[in-house]
This record gives sequence, C-alpha cells and structure tokens, in this order.
Amino acid sequence: MVVTVRATLDEAQRPIDWTTEIWSGKHGNRPGGGGNLLAAEALPDPPPPPPAVEAVGPPGAGTRNGEPLYGFVAKRIVHHLVPETPVRTSSLRGLGATVNVFAIEAAMDDLAERAGQDPIAWRLAVLPDPRARACVERVARMSDWQSGASIGTGRGRGIGFARYKNMAGYAAVVAEVEVNENVRVLNVWCAADGGLVINPDGAINQLEGGIIQGISWALKEGVRLDTAGISSRDWESYPVLRFTEVPELFVELINPLADLPPLGLGEATGGPTVGAIGNAVARSLGARIRELPMTRERVMAALLRDQSGVRSD
Repeated sequence: MVVTVRATLDEAQRPIDWTTEIWSGKHGNRPGGGGNLLAAEALPDPPPPPPAVEAVGPPGAGTRNGEPLYGFVAKRIVHHLVPETPVRTSSLRGLGATVNVFAIEAAMDDLAERAGQDPIAWRLAVLPDPRARACVERVARMSDWQSGASIGTGRGRGIGFARYKNMAGYAAVVAEVEVNENVRVLNVWCAADGGLVINPDGAINQLEGGIIQGISWALKEGVRLDTAGISSRDWESYPVLRFTEVPELFVELINPLADLPPLGLGEATGGPTVGAIGNAVARSLGARIRELPMTRERVMAALLRDQSGVRSD
C-alpha cells in the first residue's frame, strides 16, 4: 500500500480539509468465501479468479480507518484499487487499517508541529468524540506525557490513536523509543475503550498481543521481493520481534463495566502502536521515516536527508 495525506488548516490553525489517498492491492485473496484456493490454479479447467472489488467505507478493506476521527470540516477518501499485483497477496491482520493509521497519525504530528502545539494537546483540540478524548487523556496521564520535550536527542515518545474500523474499540497508545542506528522500543502505554468488557483479562491480553505484533510490523516485518518473486522464506529474511525485544507494556481499560454495547478490541491496537512508534522515532531523530518497517537502513537514510536539508513530504 501507498498512502498520502493532504490537510488544510485555517489562519487560526484549526482543521478545514482532509484527503486520504490510498493505492492498494486486493485484501481478499485469502482462501474462503467459496474458493480462492491457490491449488485450484493447477486444475485443468481452473475457476475464474474472484473479481477485483473492494468495499469503500466502514469497515472497508484497503480503506479501513482511512477516515480520521479528527474534526476536519471536509473529509474524503480517494481509493485506487490495484487489481493485479506482481505476486499474490493475502491479508495482513487489520487489512489496510495499520498503514492508514500510520499515515494519519504521522500527518497529525506534522500538523501539530506546524500549528506550534504539543501533539496530544493538538489532538484533544480537534477530537469531537468524548470517548476518543478520554482515551487520549488517559494514556497521557498513564505515560506522564511531558509537553515541550526536546526533539532529536535519540530518545522520545509518540502518540497514536484510532477507533478500529471507525466503529469498534478505541485505543490510544504512547510509545517510548531509543534510536541508535536501530530503533528499540522501551515502554508502551495503552488506554482502550471497548464498551462493556465481559472478560477484562482476556481483553487486555488481546490489546497486549496487538501491541507486540504492531511493534514487530513497525520495526521488523517486510516481505522481500526479487526477480523470481518472494525471497523472504525464513526467519532471517523475514524477521519478527523476539521475546528479548518486547518492552514493558501498561494497558488500562476505560469504564469496562459501563452499560454500553461491547465494541470488540481484537485488532484495536495494531495501527495506533505503529503510529505511536513512527511519531516517537520522528521526535527521537528530528526526521521522519515514512516507510515500514523502520529498519537501520531507513533510519540512516532519514538522518542523511535531514542533514542535507531535503525534506521527504
């Protein structure tokens, strides 16, 4: 996927206009729904491939979480479905939500900087949903967020927020990272609102699992391609987060016994975690990495861009 964000602020630095533009292949190639099996291609008379169609709007697939909850007067999603890709793709957990939230939360931090405001204060100023605001406020208290923290010191914190599918659970995440050529996540705080929670321990387990997987996506995971197709076929060429790299996690549920409909928290933390790490890395380096995963090579490239004065927008 490739995602771009364009946003406009008025003279008072209030949000006016927002566009998320998405280029994405199909997210429906996994087996199921009456077929779509890779082995079927070997039949003498194979069935036709499923049509290259994806729903736009909640819950969506490539467009999932493409619309921010922030209070822009006008918002739109432009979706470019890429029907044929060089290799067959399946479905990342959360489909397009992770990359869309990563892009949106990066843009929100950049807008906060342009407005001369703290990233959390800026979000609270433009979030109309009180439950969303409560999550951001809670995670700020949990992490003892300090506005005005220095940028470019090699260590920093970042915020990421989303409501999964814009219709399920809310999650706000703060990540603390240290960058010395490689990125190391030190601590992660999460505040989540899933409505009525029947099993709080199970819900927290799901949130923690999503955070750990989000860290792995942000720092490690990426399919490698060569002229023959997929070349990442083992755990060296497709690395995942190791037990020794898992940071301290602090997760709290907001009003879990409230008389509210259960919302579901199973995939709520992936996107906010990746967004929070991206923003933390940007504050640590004083330069933003706009591609995933955030490997050593991309850290060094971002630093070189920053030193040369070339900005990657």
